[in-house]
Amino acid sequence: MDDLDERGNNQGVTAFRRYVAIGDSSTEGLEDPDGNGGYRGWADRLAQHIADNQDEPLEYANLAIRGMRMREIRVGQLDDALAMRPDLLSVFGGVNDIIAGPCNFDAIRADYVIIFGQARRQGATVLTFTIPDPTAINPLGRYWRERAAKLNEIIRSEAEYYGVVVMDFEPYPVAEDPRLWFEDHLHGNELGHQAIAAALAWRLGIEGFDERWADLEGAPARLRGREKLRGDIEWARHYMAPWLGKGIRGIRQGRGIQRKRPIPEVLPKSYQESGRKQQQIRSDPRGS
Repeated sequence: MDDLDERGNNQGVTAFRRYVAIGDSSTEGLEDPDGNGGYRGWADRLAQHIADNQDEPLEYANLAIRGMRMREIRVGQLDDALAMRPDLLSVFGGVNDIIAGPCNFDAIRADYVIIFGQARRQGATVLTFTIPDPTAINPLGRYWRERAAKLNEIIRSEAEYYGVVVMDFEPYPVAEDPRLWFEDHLHGNELGHQAIAAALAWRLGIEGFDERWADLEGAPARLRGREKLRGDIEWARHYMAPWLGKGIRGIRQGRGIQRKRPIPEVLPKSYQESGRKQQQIRSDPRGS
């Protein structure tokens, strides 16, 4: 078990010098627009939380590319990430494996074993997370539910063995709240990425963060009956059909996409107070 397993305020984490994120579209930041034609996402937001809450400068790189399967993350990103000598490495992947075609869970486990093992042997703190039950999120989620559970089991068991920090989202009902998900029902929206970043900051023990990331006021508005059917048809027409079409033509989602932060660079603090310690960013995901 890792040393951050206590629930509540996880205090006492050391400062990080260099954070490198690897993964797929989630880590790249879809669908959390940055206002400049790109994406921000939970990894960028987490890096900012870390930078703003420590005196030491933080270098940050993000090598994630949308559409990558677990093997592609390991083969195409891990070596470059480890060459940067991070003391914090986040990795999340496997969703693209479970939603399309045959899924080799033994291979996914082997990829996680290699990533976790190599990064931990190099001395990095490794951070990952599980996924919520897709049934309440995606119209086809019931078909992926068993696969999602197997992916989560792999992440939990291998993370425990290698001493990896895990944010387990599955027990939190808010993770299935439609207000956190983009209209494609596959990616988090801005609010969703804010919540993930705050949850991961809490899990790492960053000062000022607690379980309030899971507090979302009010009840979600869920479509029922004809409204739900109409919504599912629109989703299939706008998202499912184009996705299938690209798959049939052999067009990969990440083709032509470059790493958005290919080298570690110092991340400026988001705000400073002259002569005073950084003001803490709270964990309320409704904030900016």
